[in-house]
Amino acid sequence: MAFDHPVSDGASPVVPEPTGFSNLLRVSRVILLQARDLLNTICSDEQFTYESKLIPGSTIGKHMRHARDHFELLFQAMKMPGPYIFSYDTRSRNTPMETSRQAAYDAMSSTISFIDQLLIPHLDEPVTLNAVTPYMQALQSSFGRELWFCGLHAVHHWSMVRVIAGELNLQVDESFGVAPSTILYRESSISLSKSKI
Repeated sequence: MAFDHPVSDGASPVVPEPTGFSNLLRVSRVILLQARDLLNTICSDEQFTYESKLIPGSTIGKHMRHARDHFELLFQAMKMPGPYIFSYDTRSRNTPMETSRQAAYDAMSSTISFIDQLLIPHLDEPVTLNAVTPYMQALQSSFGRELWFCGLHAVHHWSMVRVIAGELNLQVDESFGVAPSTILYRESSISLSKSKI
């Protein structure tokens, strides 16, 4: 039987069911934690700034900074009074986060802390995204849609970080750089193959 609200047995506290909003925040948090955890396996700033032979011009630091910047630009806009207007094209480049593991760890931790304290009331909170396509565009969107974009965008960059980590013989978690839909597909495929046995 499905309930719209949690039911208490009188002895146990009522724990609210996760909402779409809390689930999306949790996924965003996990995606950023994956990067922060990887920083603990990188031995030196030299590894962090190693320029990939397979993806020329790419370093782990550049990909981490770039992906985190998208979250930060969205969150900075949401800190201001509405209407919420922002652009992903105003990123800072060549920051300490690109070259220092410690700076990257601190920056990721700061963004994760912001997610933990985020008080945006609705996923459908309207936002305006100014984008260079190369023509200026003002696109209407929502906070939830843009937060999901930031997460998927980060996963895309984590997949490139995974390649660079492989060049450096660093071990990464099997879900690092893998889209949530792919993880679910793989899990369902395993379940289906086990049920055929």
